[in-house]
Amino acid sequence: MYRTAMKKLYKWKESKYRKPLIIEGARQVGKTWLMKEFGHEAYENTVYINFDSNSVMTDLFATDLNTERLIMGIELYAGRKINPDNTLLIFDEVQEVPKALSSLKYFYENAPQYHIVCAGSLLGIALHGGTSFPVGKVDFLNLYPLSFKEFLIAVVGEQYAELLDSQDYQMITSFKNIFVEALRQYYFVGGMPEAVQSFAEDKDFNEVREIQRRILTAYEQDFSKHAPTEIVPKIRMVWNSIPSQLAKENKKFIYGLVREGGRAKDFETAIMWLSDCGLIHKISRVNSAGIPLKAYEDLKAFKLFLVDVGLLGCMAGLRQNVLLSGNDMFAQFKGALTEQYVCQQLKTIDNLNVCYFTNDRGSCEVDFVVDTGETVVPIEVKAEVNLKAKSLKTFCEKYNPETAVRTSMSDYKKEEWLINLPLYAIEELEKVCRE
Repeated sequence: MYRTAMKKLYKWKESKYRKPLIIEGARQVGKTWLMKEFGHEAYENTVYINFDSNSVMTDLFATDLNTERLIMGIELYAGRKINPDNTLLIFDEVQEVPKALSSLKYFYENAPQYHIVCAGSLLGIALHGGTSFPVGKVDFLNLYPLSFKEFLIAVVGEQYAELLDSQDYQMITSFKNIFVEALRQYYFVGGMPEAVQSFAEDKDFNEVREIQRRILTAYEQDFSKHAPTEIVPKIRMVWNSIPSQLAKENKKFIYGLVREGGRAKDFETAIMWLSDCGLIHKISRVNSAGIPLKAYEDLKAFKLFLVDVGLLGCMAGLRQNVLLSGNDMFAQFKGALTEQYVCQQLKTIDNLNVCYFTNDRGSCEVDFVVDTGETVVPIEVKAEVNLKAKSLKTFCEKYNPETAVRTSMSDYKKEEWLINLPLYAIEELEKVCRE
């Protein structure tokens, strides 16, 4: 299975400024597979250590963090010598031994010759939980579920992803039916690697749903196992409310939908926990369009999206025939799935700050506004081919952005003030904005 993150790992390996690398991401997005595959492809040897329930490693890192001593202990544990020139060290579930996280500082300062990649499904919580963590001594890489383009490569063929990359929209439009069909499948299957792998091999939607249910069950078990007992019920309530939050016409998160009379102070910690786990994307409102967008965030207003569109459909109990046949009763939730999909793809683009916009009166709302570091781009999301974009025009008249994007099932078209970008090509946003 092809992951674009592999290119980033090779770049990390070759960098003369290389630091120990931490891969962050939700459980089951493919972190362990990626690290092992990278070791197999790029190194002569790989030493893999899983820190979960590993008493030997807990004891080794508990005494002191002298790097020579640690390497000797790892060599004894692995049963082989470690040559830093051709060996990748993988620390998996590293959050289970906080001292191992702390040791990365000493590897960077005293033994930078070693190539170390770390991951953990609850790493975000460890990093925000008071663990002694040396900021500036490690590199980070975020891993998300497979993007639509990675899904295309796995299920339809690499040539179609290459066609999107080429930005030959005349040719792309000629093969539009293939892209649209694959996009509908992606809405159901999503990007969780196990679900994609199963679908690529068997095209069995029922098996995909079973896999998604197992993943959701594992997430719920994590709530009980790893979260503070007092907030577990609140985490569950927030988590289970997300499909209904997104089904609303205004998708702003409403505490009262989680529990009648619910307020921010009741659920803030639960939302932070889910975000630190990588299970949700918290997209803040902005009320202006300057750079950087972060300066204009309204921290009290936000939308919550799930980590994966397939999991959202599974939580909502959406059946494949409803999604693939275009049932009229499904029309309202289709908007929720489409926004979830677009959010998920935007999150895979590096160095892109993603927000949404409403004016103070609430009369103008733009689904997403992104900050590329050089410009602000408003994005209007349409589930079908309805191309009315009144709010987007109002936004553009007020803030005059260099580029505005409307993404829908319609074909690519560049107008005076607006680019119509097909939903299946939303990952090409950066290239389109540079034109």
